[in-house]
Amino acid sequence: MAGQAIVTSEQSTRDRRLPGVLLILTAVTGVVDAVSILALGRVFVANMTGNVVFAGFALAGAPGFALSASLFALAGFLAGAALGGALITRTGRDRGVLLRAGVAAELALAAAALLLAALSGAPGVSHGTTAMAGGAFGPAVTDGLAALLAVAMGIQNAVARKLAVPDMTTTVLTMTLTGLGADLRTVVRDGRGAAGRAARATLGRRLLVVATMLAGAITGASLALDVSPVSALGLAAGLLTVAFGGAVAAARPR
Repeated sequence: MAGQAIVTSEQSTRDRRLPGVLLILTAVTGVVDAVSILALGRVFVANMTGNVVFAGFALAGAPGFALSASLFALAGFLAGAALGGALITRTGRDRGVLLRAGVAAELALAAAALLLAALSGAPGVSHGTTAMAGGAFGPAVTDGLAALLAVAMGIQNAVARKLAVPDMTTTVLTMTLTGLGADLRTVVRDGRGAAGRAARATLGRRLLVVATMLAGAITGASLALDVSPVSALGLAAGLLTVAFGGAVAAARPR
């Protein structure tokens, strides 16, 4: 019994480190979707709901939407989700080890995307999108970047789904925003009671998640527009490096 209590205590301590890492991954989502929308031809690499809609626009002949990049992103995301499922099976029940493996794979893919973009010689290497007359990258590089980033986001989404930390989906905010309305109603109705206190804590967590993704999107967009898309990809890789350090700590026994 004592041994089991120690194991449970260690797991609880490691689990408390998970939300911080998942918040960093939420910021990464904002950054990479900013790059994909602004530099890859209106394609999402993390938000597949929007990407399916964009693919529909492209099929309907709407100007400015890249069907090829959308399809590469969709295929990449599905492949990433499958790889995430394989990681879940391989790592077993240890949540910290799963997060470490997922972030490591995601970091490798982001580094590959950064290397592909940096070596492309395209305008997106050294110019912001506001200063470009044409696209940031050629068609082949655009499709490759969309696929690599989408695979990374698919892994991230699968891992976050398995970890099931409340409100830390890292890629989708629809249900988080929906919950804000319920939280506000409970705070107003029962502000001083136990339900009100719990609702305030949940409300604060959800607002933090939304603000984190917003900050990532703002920063990623500013870099892509005014510096270069490659600099934004560099930021994403840097954030993933920090997240990997946190994931290693979460997986390390006390």
